[in-house]
Amino acid sequence: MKKYIAEIIGTFAMIFCGCGAMTINEVTNGAISHVGVAATWGLIVMAMIYAFGEISGAHFNPAVTIGFAFAKKFAWKEVPKYITSQAIGAILAAFLLWFLFPESQFLGETTPADGFPAYKAAILEFLLTFFLMVTIINVSTGSKEIGTMAAIAVGGVILLEAMFAGPMTKASMNPARSLAPALFTGNFQYLWLYIIAPILGAITAVSSCKLVKDNNCC
Repeated sequence: MKKYIAEIIGTFAMIFCGCGAMTINEVTNGAISHVGVAATWGLIVMAMIYAFGEISGAHFNPAVTIGFAFAKKFAWKEVPKYITSQAIGAILAAFLLWFLFPESQFLGETTPADGFPAYKAAILEFLLTFFLMVTIINVSTGSKEIGTMAAIAVGGVILLEAMFAGPMTKASMNPARSLAPALFTGNFQYLWLYIIAPILGAITAVSSCKLVKDNNCC
């Protein structure tokens, strides 16, 4: 039970701080800035890996959990429990943001930029999650993201990807992170791509590791 609670708390913190930075940036007309939002995402992920990596593995992301299971480093029977925990944490965080900032129209939701086609956004989200999972699978211990290397590497790649791709897709890379705000804004138009693309990206990343590492990689 402790590992599920850790996933709830870690995902809650990640969404509350990350989407919170986006929400506060919205309602204050840019006080945090795009760079500040990207840094917030990277830093909160780094902190939560330090906090919960040894307890739950610090997945905080259904795509990462599925990726680890596909790599045979995580039991498939645990996947629904982890995804449920992650969804609970994300929804609680989005609810609290909705309560605190009723003037917000977006709550950090993920939608493609105006004029950026959904299929291009899906390709970009696929690649972002691919790069994220490649990093995770190479710095993790089994199915756990633990230690200084994992925290800095994973937090760093999230900061990097949010920095350059955030303006185009909001750089979700996480189905739970995209689902939660949508439940309160009612904007489900693009949710499909933010669920499918990250999962496919994570699975492809796991498959690719066999091309560059020993057979016991995945």
